[in-house]
Amino acid sequence: MKKIIIYTDGGSRGNPGPSSIGVVFCNEKNQCFKHYSEYLGDNLTNNEAEYRAVIFAFQKFKAVFGKKLAKNTEVEIKSDSELLIRQLNGEYKLLDPKIQEFFIEIWNLKIDFKKIKFTLIPREKNKEADDLVNQAFFSDQK
Repeated sequence: MKKIIIYTDGGSRGNPGPSSIGVVFCNEKNQCFKHYSEYLGDNLTNNEAEYRAVIFAFQKFKAVFGKKLAKNTEVEIKSDSELLIRQLNGEYKLLDPKIQEFFIEIWNLKIDFKKIKFTLIPREKNKEADDLVNQAFFSDQK
């Protein structure tokens, strides 16, 4: 495994409100092979959920594939959250204290990987991760 593309999305109903995430793992040919969704709880903002999706992606990668493979793998995180991607790329300031904590957590997780790239994509190219967010949200509401 040379490169993994991970699509992430997070959503909140109410902002803050009930929140969930969706994460999709794909190979370098963009063939998706793992899908994850998780309900996060009742009091997160949309931006917090977006950050939690990236944290989940890094943690899940290491849990499923191991730290050794992480050291030899390039990972590209793709998200439609402009704030998330611009902050992770150092283009926007981190003003919210909770987001600062999530940023530091991501920074500490990413050192276990060979190379990390954060890419902003249009919402329509993140539909699969977005669908997982909605599935997690609605499955918890039943």
